[in-house]
Amino acid sequence: MTAVPKIDLADGMGIPQIGLGVLRVADADTAAVVESALALGYRHIDTAAGYGNEGGVGQALKNTGFDSGARRESLWLTTKLRDSEQGYDEALRAFDRQIALLGSDYVDLYMIHWPTPFDWRAKQVWRAFRRLRSEGRVRSLGVCNFLPEHLRRLHQETGEYPVVDQIELHPTWQQRETTAFCEAHGIAVQAYSPMARGADLQAGKGVIEGIAARHAVSPAQVILRWHIENGTIIIPKSVHADRQAENLDLFGFRLDEDEHAAIDALDGPERAGHDPMTFTYA
Repeated sequence: MTAVPKIDLADGMGIPQIGLGVLRVADADTAAVVESALALGYRHIDTAAGYGNEGGVGQALKNTGFDSGARRESLWLTTKLRDSEQGYDEALRAFDRQIALLGSDYVDLYMIHWPTPFDWRAKQVWRAFRRLRSEGRVRSLGVCNFLPEHLRRLHQETGEYPVVDQIELHPTWQQRETTAFCEAHGIAVQAYSPMARGADLQAGKGVIEGIAARHAVSPAQVILRWHIENGTIIIPKSVHADRQAENLDLFGFRLDEDEHAAIDALDGPERAGHDPMTFTYA
């Protein structure tokens, strides 16, 4: 079983650097997918209210004994608040529903899913998040898709930065301004779509494939290893056990400086996903 390193967070918690994301996995299929990952050694599961599969995650935890006791303590469980439920009372009610679906007494990380700057309610949400943390129902507080201006505003209003910012991040969309801000303020960076939903596997007219051939690994492993060596937390999604295993098998090789430079040079002007300034995951 692969020993996955942990990233130390500013609040003293340690998050496994590799997790399983379950975006776009149907609720009815989620339990089997999560059970497969847990059997392979994943100890970090990332879901959200907006994914509609917290119940499937909870069923997997129950089926495998990861819903309580020592097994639960060994697992990092993340979920996110639905944007339409932002607000103080709304967030508290939402969390009650989410925790019941997950079947756990607590979550390790609770996150604001999108900043919605056009309808900013992060100040009220953060007050609810702090209450949940003080009650021991949430251990760490994070955000997703926050740009530096959103992180600054949250800090100005609450006096606190999140411990994690989960953002779209991959070789062709590296978000260097946001990652630099996070590094300067003790915020761990977590990448979703770490391979641009597969589009980056052929990035740079064979750059990734050439590096993979030199190391006798897959292009996916090259990209994920690049993230690992950058200190980024990653949550690659796969519903297939063999691919889940491959995504976990990143510690038998290292990229050299020239290979890092070649991947860094792939940075481009277009994201694969949504714009945090305008999007809401209602």
